[in-house]
Amino acid sequence: MRALLDASRRVLGEDHPDTLTSRSTLAVMLIGLGQLEEAETESRAVLERLHRVLGEEHPVTRASRRSLASAFREVGQVSDAEAIERFV
Repeated sequence: MRALLDASRRVLGEDHPDTLTSRSTLAVMLIGLGQLEEAETESRAVLERLHRVLGEEHPVTRASRRSLASAFREVGQVSDAEAIERFV
């Protein structure tokens, strides 16, 4: 996944929606692996960039926020999920 993300960054750029979606997917995978600190850091970074680049109501931003919050809830990190849902 990281190799794909690196290629996306290189070819499409850091702010391309596909790159941002890949970063969001990486964060979800990290949550599933129990790497919650790294997942939270990546989640916040990607959401900040999505808000700046696409806006908070863009479908990609909203889908990413929902996906990340759901993944945090699944592993019992309710406060992290709520923080992601409120992220603006």
